[in-house]
Amino acid sequence: MMQTKYIGLLVFGASLLHAPVSAQTQADSVVTVPVKLYTLEECLNEATRNNIKLRNADNEIAISAEQRKEALTKFFPTVEAVGCGFVTDKGLLQVNILGLGLSFAKDGVAAGISAMQPIFAGGQIINGNKLAAVGEEAAKLQRCLNENEVRLATEQYYWQIVLLKEKLVTLDTVDRQLGNLVKDVQAAVDAGVRNRNDLLQVKLRRNELQASRIQVENAISMLQDLLAQVMGHQLGSVDISYNRPVGDDGKTLIVPSGPQGLFCSPESAVGQTYEYQLLDKQIEASKLTYKMAVGKNLPTVAIGAGYVYGSMMDQTHTNLVGMVTVTVPISAWWSSTHDIKRKKIQVQNAVNDKQDKTEMLTIRIRKAWNDMTDAYKQVGIATESVAASEENMRLNTDYYKFGTSTIGDLLDAQTLYQQSLDKYVEAFANYELKKREYLMATGR
Repeated sequence: MMQTKYIGLLVFGASLLHAPVSAQTQADSVVTVPVKLYTLEECLNEATRNNIKLRNADNEIAISAEQRKEALTKFFPTVEAVGCGFVTDKGLLQVNILGLGLSFAKDGVAAGISAMQPIFAGGQIINGNKLAAVGEEAAKLQRCLNENEVRLATEQYYWQIVLLKEKLVTLDTVDRQLGNLVKDVQAAVDAGVRNRNDLLQVKLRRNELQASRIQVENAISMLQDLLAQVMGHQLGSVDISYNRPVGDDGKTLIVPSGPQGLFCSPESAVGQTYEYQLLDKQIEASKLTYKMAVGKNLPTVAIGAGYVYGSMMDQTHTNLVGMVTVTVPISAWWSSTHDIKRKKIQVQNAVNDKQDKTEMLTIRIRKAWNDMTDAYKQVGIATESVAASEENMRLNTDYYKFGTSTIGDLLDAQTLYQQSLDKYVEAFANYELKKREYLMATGR
């Protein structure tokens, strides 16, 4: 039912997109675009290679890799150079000798270079590097999730196009039947054994088919554009190639293999999903953030060396300096204590969030299995319905020829036959999509 509603919306949307315009506007807007046929596997390959969402996901991985490299530089020494020159109105050195004031060092130059190597920083550098690595891993997992979404969207568009193309085949079949019926009824009317109203009903029914064909063709065109967009191709350049769900005779309907071989225990499968692995990364990140908050309250120790150059009073001095620094954040303890408590609570929230979402993932897996098995059963039911509706149409055709049924009964039988074929294709396409959803839900 959901599938049918969605197709209906697509058809409505396509009718708006293909509203009539002036002949001149149509002529000016026509652009010839080469169209290429793609199998399902080719569509999936093109989407994973060219989709803009996945390109951005690759960029996010590159950004996180740069952040990891930036964090690594915190292990390196900090090197600084400074230089200055000065001129004063009075000398920096004032001397009074026998009542005589003397002033020295009215100008000069000083410069120096130093390097400080952190020895201990409360674990902030180590944990910061671990956090950056976790961020890169999370970006890769998110990319995998995005790829799954793109692949699912690709398959949805692909099978919807298959569905509508098969609707066209059904419309052609029914149209041929109605065309033959028009000839038969016309002959019967001319012979005076049937009234003209029968002929008008058949022609009206055939006109309805033509209107339906236009709507389906417009919907196919729109879906082809949507498929091209998700594949990263130019609009109007994509069409699909597929094997019809019928046997070599072109009539026998194919029933796909059952889902039994695809079953996977929800409890064991949930750990294989990208969503679950992302939840683990969120917990790991929150724990590292907590450790970094604790590290801010700990002393930091660094050692270093420097070279100092000075020129004053026409004398030049150079010195080598060794340094040890110990920094204790005394006043920051009060504010940092609250930050630590907040980070600790966030860790617990991440753990709780994992538990909650793991249960939801398990439910999703079970639902996906039920949806898939139900979709498979619907294919079997639809196959039987086609056979029954086909026999019903044959019988009503014979009854009409012998005058034991009305033209309305025959047209109703043809409508049921058309609907049963449409439902079979819908069930077939829906089963293929439900298989994809189940495989994704179980991390495959």
